Amino acid sequence: MALLGGCAGDDRPTGGKHGRTTVTIGTFGVFGYKQAGLYAEYERLHPEVTIKESVIERNDTYYPQLLTHLAAGSGLSDVQAVEVANIHDVAVEQAGRFVDLSRAPGVRKEDWLGWKWAQATSPDGRTVGLGTDIGPIAVCYRKDLFAKAGLPTDRESVGGLWAGDWGKYLETGRAYRRHAPSGTVFTDSAAGLYNASIHGYPERYYDRRGRPVYRKSPAVRASWRLAVEAARGGLTARLKQFEKPWDQAFANNRFATVACPPWMLGYIKEKAGAAGRDKWDVAAAPRPANWGGSFLAVPKAARHRAAAIALAIWLTAPEQQARLFDRQASIPSTPASYAMPLVRDARNPYFGDAPVGRIFAEAARHVPTLVIGPKEQQIGTAFTDVGIPQVEQQGRAPRAAWRAAQREIANAVDE
Repeated sequence: MALLGGCAGDDRPTGGKHGRTTVTIGTFGVFGYKQAGLYAEYERLHPEVTIKESVIERNDTYYPQLLTHLAAGSGLSDVQAVEVANIHDVAVEQAGRFVDLSRAPGVRKEDWLGWKWAQATSPDGRTVGLGTDIGPIAVCYRKDLFAKAGLPTDRESVGGLWAGDWGKYLETGRAYRRHAPSGTVFTDSAAGLYNASIHGYPERYYDRRGRPVYRKSPAVRASWRLAVEAARGGLTARLKQFEKPWDQAFANNRFATVACPPWMLGYIKEKAGAAGRDKWDVAAAPRPANWGGSFLAVPKAARHRAAAIALAIWLTAPEQQARLFDRQASIPSTPASYAMPLVRDARNPYFGDAPVGRIFAEAARHVPTLVIGPKEQQIGTAFTDVGIPQVEQQGRAPRAAWRAAQREIANAVDE
């Protein structure tokens, strides 16, 4: 910690119990540190520290507030979470306002997946955030519905049906449709398929020089074609993810597969309920891809900067990431965690005792380093929330829907 003294803020005890230093951490949604007992453990190991977490439910509310506080240089937590969709903006536009954590004692670049580390690193080599969870994609499927449709049900054979190509996933969907149980379709939504496909390409909406390429990007074109083909081919339930009809469809046995990052497992269990236990299973996705994940960053304006750096390093260490996985199913971004029993031997009894630790860790190792641009979220949303639904739910021609998505992007992106 002496090495941090030159860049440390005021770490005198303030606001804590019995002279403790209160280190604040700002997050969005549920990161699970409190639920997994990690805050309590850290406070036990460091009696001089009290941790106070501030949670904002949605990132689309949290991140604009973070930018406002950064600009003002006040109102910041000592540790701030950053969602993967915003990390490029932070690394490129805001790096000067954050501590370069690559220089912090005890931080080793090789402890993280290479592509995860790269996402939080600025063009001049400063690392503004330490990786927390990631979202490697698998496919969750209904064994009972596959059996009724005459398809294999064991996870190795199911993964083999579409290995290497999302086009084979659609072929499987057409085979399912020929003998589909009454009232069911192959997958939940065309937009979900688009997201699963697009996140497997290094360059999507921007190229490596930071130029927008979403109009002609091979990744966008290929993922758009997949989504449109699924929608027009009657393979989807024509649902919008995370809305109430989609939630209800899990309980009503409406679809047989869904693109499934690890955070989706808990969602399915909650929405499908006890009736879905041992009917769902998990198979490898056609191609490695990542959908989701976050980082912990320390603003230079943090009141307790040295203590904040120490906390961020501890929370993102392999041992703590493994413990968080055990409690919250958050896949670690630290490869050393994968060999730890909590991850290596993890199985999910709800999903037929699927070896989820092995499945998701294997996918994580092969995810490409994604090029993330400043308007990543807005561009992706234009395709998934405007263009694709016009084909899937309104029956519009793909060309017209494509133009509608482009107009939406033009309104959001200043080129």
